[in-house]
Amino acid sequence: MSDVKDTYQEDDAEHEPLPTRDWSVAEEKKAKRKLDLIIMPLLTLGFFCLQLDRGNIANAITDNFMEDINITQDQFNVGQQMLSLGIVLFEIPANMALYRVGPGLWLTLQLFLFGTVSTFQAFQTNYGSFIATRFLLGLTESGFIPGGLWTMSTWYTRSETAKRVMIFYFGNQFGQASAKLLAYGILHMRGVGGKSGWFWLFTLMGGFTILSGVVLGFFLPDSFKKPCPTFLPKWQMFTDREIYILRSRVHIDEPAKSRKKKSIGLGAFKKAAIFKLAHVRAFDTYAPSIVRSFGFGQLRSNAMAAVGLFIQIPVSFTFSWFSDRFGRRGETVMLGFTCHLIGYIFNRIFAELDSRGVRYFGVVWTQTFGTFSHPLNITWMSLTCTDSEERALAMALVIMGANIAGIYGAQIFREDDRPQYRRGFSVACAILAFGLVLALVRYIDSKICRLGKKACAKDLIE
Repeated sequence: MSDVKDTYQEDDAEHEPLPTRDWSVAEEKKAKRKLDLIIMPLLTLGFFCLQLDRGNIANAITDNFMEDINITQDQFNVGQQMLSLGIVLFEIPANMALYRVGPGLWLTLQLFLFGTVSTFQAFQTNYGSFIATRFLLGLTESGFIPGGLWTMSTWYTRSETAKRVMIFYFGNQFGQASAKLLAYGILHMRGVGGKSGWFWLFTLMGGFTILSGVVLGFFLPDSFKKPCPTFLPKWQMFTDREIYILRSRVHIDEPAKSRKKKSIGLGAFKKAAIFKLAHVRAFDTYAPSIVRSFGFGQLRSNAMAAVGLFIQIPVSFTFSWFSDRFGRRGETVMLGFTCHLIGYIFNRIFAELDSRGVRYFGVVWTQTFGTFSHPLNITWMSLTCTDSEERALAMALVIMGANIAGIYGAQIFREDDRPQYRRGFSVACAILAFGLVLALVRYIDSKICRLGKKACAKDLIE
């Protein structure tokens, strides 16, 4: 890679001259297109697998999972809390490991680990094994989402990274939707081999994740310094010229990316504290069960619970396009929160009605505006970080904040409140209203900061 070595010194160098743009627009477009075709599908596939393995438990409970292993709904909620706790405890260590080991190896290893844990969920028989597998799943999944976001930030410029966050989260949204649709088919396998439907659900989805880990191992490049996949360390996926162009452009956009820091300052913690918004995750877990309580069939409820999640995908891209096109990131986040809050208000009001069509509309609306505010919020945050290392830690803290919400959120829908969940929907409304207030505070703060910078610049000119 002579072109690269002539321009760049070691990654730990304190000072490097900025490269000049000695390539054509056509060359840059070609290199970036190749990068998009390699990096983005693989990271999105990994996120898709993570959501499959994290969310398939929601479908299992419609197949008498809790009765089969002899646990109550409140005990089930404790297991969901353990999942979030495992993620929270190991989110930062996992990202520090990724930063030192490299994304090619670390993200591949993670898919193997949480795919294996997900598969072995099929063999749980009691409350103890349920708690253990949920905690281990959280532990092995910890750091994957911010790790994927950080990986994108090392290959792309800041504005390009922001635009690709929603593409990355497409894996999460498509995983949420397709898991419920796939479950409709897989759960019909109850009785095959003398096993329950949820046994095959965990086995097949976990096996798919392990196979996806093999795909990442063969095709996910590590970094500019080591643009080779983990399983094929001698196969350079980009030409020397392409590496030179791709690395130079991110160096010009953000010079700090050209060297590794020995430490990360407190700025990441400050930004994460600003952007840490509350999220309610329990609804996705109980959506199939809620639909089933309307009087729909046990397995049909899984397919029906996927409708709003599929609608969410084009709605998410529409919001993302508006955010990028007009630069209204804060406003888009708050609009998403408001629409989601309206969905919970609908569900609380509709709990008093007997019409299952009206109640199902409330479920679909809530799912449609369910999670896409989160990637929009991450994009909003990422554009304010000073370098890729600060961005990596801030992203990890934001994801960790969302999982802290998952710890208390897991107990929102409790056994003594079903099937209408009047108290649960009321609590969810309060949490989302508080999240909307936090977003508004952040929006006002950013406006004040921008006005202050403009005033300072004007004074300097005068």
